[in-house]
Amino acid sequence: MSDTREILEKVKNGEIGVDQAEKLLGDGCVAEMGYAKLDMERDARTGFPEVIYCQRKTDEFLVSIFRKMLERYGEVFGTRASDHQYRVVREAIPEAVYDPVSHILKVEKKDKERIGRIAVCTAGTADISVAEEAAQTAEFFGSAVDRIYDVGVSGIHRLFAHMEEIRAANCVIAVAGMEGALASVLGGLVRNPVIAVPTSVGYGASLNGLSALLTMINSCANGIAVVNIDNGYGAGYMATQINRLAVRGGAAEAGAHDI
Repeated sequence: MSDTREILEKVKNGEIGVDQAEKLLGDGCVAEMGYAKLDMERDARTGFPEVIYCQRKTDEFLVSIFRKMLERYGEVFGTRASDHQYRVVREAIPEAVYDPVSHILKVEKKDKERIGRIAVCTAGTADISVAEEAAQTAEFFGSAVDRIYDVGVSGIHRLFAHMEEIRAANCVIAVAGMEGALASVLGGLVRNPVIAVPTSVGYGASLNGLSALLTMINSCANGIAVVNIDNGYGAGYMATQINRLAVRGGAAEAGAHDI
């Protein structure tokens, strides 16, 4: 009875009254767990279910939250998980899978349809952990993703070899540490939005990603948005929003041409 549409249909058909429906809708919006208040209707409001930030959560809390989200959606997505947390969750939920590169812990529905196209590019191999957090976030939320890794400005010819693929994407994610120049280069070469992700990769004066962040914020290239340092999840989320709009707009345009 937690599904909003199901409750409304029951009211329409006279199976339940308005007062009962109001109570059920109120109960369904938030799952009160004492240590957490899970937003069970976030997908209805925003198009995305709540995601679990695993870091610093106790084993007991994490397992209980995973179970509750899995019960509600049939899948669940967690970021910044440790190998220990994976082993604990897997004991309770055997179908849970973990990627030690991106630190993503998830249970995902099989044969999920993926739409559109997002290109995830990294300056170097050391940036791949953040890039994979972005790529796997976008894939979990239903976007198709192309990965173009290790194409930074120290060997820019490597990037040019992939420009056709990158330009075909509805959105580009540029992940870079050091001086963070990759986002500016891509911003000057593609017509679709670029989401820049500074990483904490680099030597002393990179200041744990602050140097790349400032470079990206101060880029003279247009069409670049910047997320926080190492925030691959935020980039994957935003890229999916853009990708969905592009696919929807393309479908509307095709329909208009058919008239």
